[in-house]
Order: sequence, then structure tokens, then C-alpha cells
Amino acid sequence: MFHSRIKNISYAAIASLFAFSLMVYPKAAFESSLKGLTTWWDIVFPSLLPFFIISELLISFGVVRLVGILLEPLMRPLFNVPGVGGFVWAMGISSGFPAGAKFTARLRQENELTQIEAERLVSFTNCSNPLFILVAVSVGFFNNTNLGLVLVAAHYLGNIVVGLLMRFYGTNHRYYSQSRARVIPKHRLKYALNHMDEVKQRDQRPLGKVLGDAVQHSIQTLLMIGGFILLFSVLNRMLAEFHIIAFIGSVLSAFLGTIGFSQNLSIPFITGLFEITIGSQQVSEVSTTLMHQAVVVSFILAFNGFSVHAQVASILAETDIRFKPFFIARIFHGFTASILTVLLWKPFYLSQTSGESIVTAFASHPSINWAQYVWNHLLTVGATVTFISLLFYIFMYWRLLNKSSRHI
Repeated sequence: MFHSRIKNISYAAIASLFAFSLMVYPKAAFESSLKGLTTWWDIVFPSLLPFFIISELLISFGVVRLVGILLEPLMRPLFNVPGVGGFVWAMGISSGFPAGAKFTARLRQENELTQIEAERLVSFTNCSNPLFILVAVSVGFFNNTNLGLVLVAAHYLGNIVVGLLMRFYGTNHRYYSQSRARVIPKHRLKYALNHMDEVKQRDQRPLGKVLGDAVQHSIQTLLMIGGFILLFSVLNRMLAEFHIIAFIGSVLSAFLGTIGFSQNLSIPFITGLFEITIGSQQVSEVSTTLMHQAVVVSFILAFNGFSVHAQVASILAETDIRFKPFFIARIFHGFTASILTVLLWKPFYLSQTSGESIVTAFASHPSINWAQYVWNHLLTVGATVTFISLLFYIFMYWRLLNKSSRHI
């Protein structure tokens, strides 16, 4: 009772201080809120919506169950999770955070994962998408296409290392059981197709209802994500206005100095712990060696930032998946990605100047130009996609309310 009261008082005090800061710096709050809204409106919503809708449809039609059975021999020995984890991993990489958390929670609700398996899976499937790293960070912030492959390799190899270590998580838990491993007969494909059909047989919703629910659930999740982006954009600005980030940065700068890094990286690093886009951009503006900048950015990308953490915590709160394993894994991934950036720097970046590495061919590959085109196109049409999607969501929600009122 006492601890609960202290916790409530602490939350109330923090919320009151935040409200006070908005009254003291209303212009800064408006500017940071507008910046967060623009990011969500132009980029986050239109880029994530297709992945969310498709994933909902794949789960409803049983495709995820089919993929899970086929990938069981790979995912179970490596990461100690069912084969459906392969679907979450692929979608998490392609669409970026917090997709890994959303899909993991969805599969937990479908009872495709145990609690322990879900906590393992969410720890290494919530990652940045390659388009953001290759284009927004390396091209947009650093104006250096060659840097992208180093950051991508360190980010995803670090995720694999986290996944391999998390396979041992929960093995001594009292509810852990090896019997969760699926016993697959000899005719794997036929067995998988039968289970896919079973999923659809249990779900008797017509196609129109399935499509409508997929769109509604996806937009609801994206609205929640947008709220967190705005909130942490303003929170980060308020902490800067009250010089709290500068104070924490002064403490961190001493540590950076002892390991040979520029002390000017301290404030961008702290900013990146809250919001990765702003932090990565500030790191790129610091006058220091490129490798040191890459190491700091790798940590920021792997940690995800407290804004993404809040989004993940909100998604996981709908299930019994605990947030603590995810948080610990993000810290470990941050250090792992930073170390891998140092180890990969020579073969993946410095060797590009000699023209003897495959990285050179990759860096000049047309896919990079294609990625740049997609990014620029997204900035152009993203707002229109968001606006039309929200109008469609409002229309569907209005119809649902009318239908509910007629049944009362």
C-alpha cells in the first residue's frame, strides 16, 4: 500500500512538472509537437500502415501458422522460439519498430507463443528498418552512402547475437516446458497447409469484415504510436529547455573523454536515448571522427529510444508479456552494435577506398538510388496517404457506432 502511494505521488509530480514546463515554454512545446506530428504524418504512418494491415491479414488467413511450421527447424534450434518467430523477425526488419512488438503481441493473443517465448521473441525482433538506416541516417544526416552498410551490418548482427543469448532466457522458469516444440510429421508442407486451413475454419468472419478489422486495428495502433512520438518530442525539448539534458551530458562527457571520444557527443547521445531521429541528426553535426559518430549512432539505433520503449510497453500491456526483458535486451543490443561497428569499420568502410571490397559494389548499387527515390516519394505523398486513411477510419468507426446503436 505504501509503495503504491509513493508510486502514484511520483507519477503525479512528474505529470505536474511536465504541465508546468509546457506553460513556461509554450512556443518550444508547440514547435517540438509540430515536428513530431510532421514526422508521424509524413513518414511513420504511411510507411507502417501497409505492413500492419498485411500482417493482420496473414494472421487471419492462417499464413503465419503455415510459415511457422515450415520455419520451426530454423527458429527453434537458434532462438528457442516457434517457427512463427521467423515471420515476426522478417516483418520487424522490413517495417521497423515497433512492428516486432505488435506482431509478437498479436501472436501471443492468438496463443501461438507462450509468455516466455514471446518475451524472447520481442527482445530481438524490434529493430530499425534498413531504409531508415541507409537513407535517412547515412544519406540524409551524414551525406555518406558508404556509412550505411556498416550501420546496417552492426545493427542486424547485433540483433542476432541478442536473439542467440535470449534463447536461454526463461529455461529455468517453472512454467517452461520443452513440449512446446512442435512435432512435425514427414510431409511438412501438407501438415502446414492443413493447419493453415484450421485457422481460417475457426475464424468465420466474411472477407469484408476481415479487411475492415485489419484496417481498424492497424490505424488504432498507429494513432497510439503518433501520440507517443508527439509526447516524447515535446518531453525531449522541455528537458533541453530546463538544461537537464545538458546536466546529464556533462556527467557523461567525462566518461567519453576517458575512452577517447569527443565530449561534444554527450548531449546528442542523451537526446538520442529519448528520440533516435533527433539524436542521430545531432550526432552527425558534431565535429569529430566519423567512426566515433558511427559508434554512438549504432548504440542509439539499437537502444531504440524511450519513445519507442513507451510504444512497446503500451502494446505489450495488452498481453502478459513483460517489458523488463525487452528493456535489458535493448541495452545489451546497444553495446553489441557499438562493438560490432568498431570491429566492422575496417572491412566494411575503410576498405571501400581501395576498391577491393564488395561493399563498394553495394554502395553504388542501383538499390541505393531506388531507396533514395522511395524515401523522397514518401515525403511527397505520405501526408496524402495519412489523410485518406484517417478519413476512411473515421467513416468505418462511424458506421460501427451506428450499427451498435441500432442493436441497443
